[in-house]
Amino acid sequence: MSSFTPLLSVITVVYNNAADIERTMLSVLNQTYTNIEYIVIDGSSTDGTLDIIKKYQNRIAKLISKSDKGIYDAMNKGLKIATGDYVLFMNSGDELYATDTVAKIFATEPDADIYYGETEIINSNGQSMGQRRHKAPEQFTWKGFKLGMSISHQAIYIKRNLIDPYDPQYQLSADIDWIIRAAKKAKTIVNTRMYIAKYLFGGMSKQKHKQSLMERYQIMRKHYGLLPTLFNHGIIAFKLGWYYILYRKTND
Repeated sequence: MSSFTPLLSVITVVYNNAADIERTMLSVLNQTYTNIEYIVIDGSSTDGTLDIIKKYQNRIAKLISKSDKGIYDAMNKGLKIATGDYVLFMNSGDELYATDTVAKIFATEPDADIYYGETEIINSNGQSMGQRRHKAPEQFTWKGFKLGMSISHQAIYIKRNLIDPYDPQYQLSADIDWIIRAAKKAKTIVNTRMYIAKYLFGGMSKQKHKQSLMERYQIMRKHYGLLPTLFNHGIIAFKLGWYYILYRKTND
């Protein structure tokens, strides 16, 4: 096993999600890699979520339970108190892929600025729905999101010294902007070529799809420029349409 054992801050944000929080927490707490600072940010849940969290309080480094202004405000609270060499967000409903995931990631190559990998989609029962539609690129740079978010938020480990707070002007897609800004600073980005996260299908970006798309357009335009963004959105629309045609054919 690699001698590279940096401190990883894993941050879980949750609000009124008693159905999923324990599964997420156990995926972190049961890791074979022990140098983890686990931070849980609860938005003053009223459905029993906090009672579940407190079952494991002696294994949590830091717990905050206060009302917030939304998911990215809560995530910024987590970033503010994180002290790890690397940061990973594993929000309620999502999971680390296996108990040895973190150990395997840091064994791939020492001291990278960013590590990333593949994501498996799961449903509300924890059953696999297959690989995420956007496959992780073989080589990732900050320009890699121009055709969509090719790496999920749960499958990217970033050095804390490269990270800025989430931009509060974006309510649903600030994670895209956050990753692009960090990737612009990164010199060494490692593809682990592994499944490293499970992502719970759905969420606010699915429920408020139009707002999410508008925010993504604004973010892409800011980082890539107007004309490239318009052109790339045409490609995205074509690929999405083709994907659904193929998907429908295979399920007829």
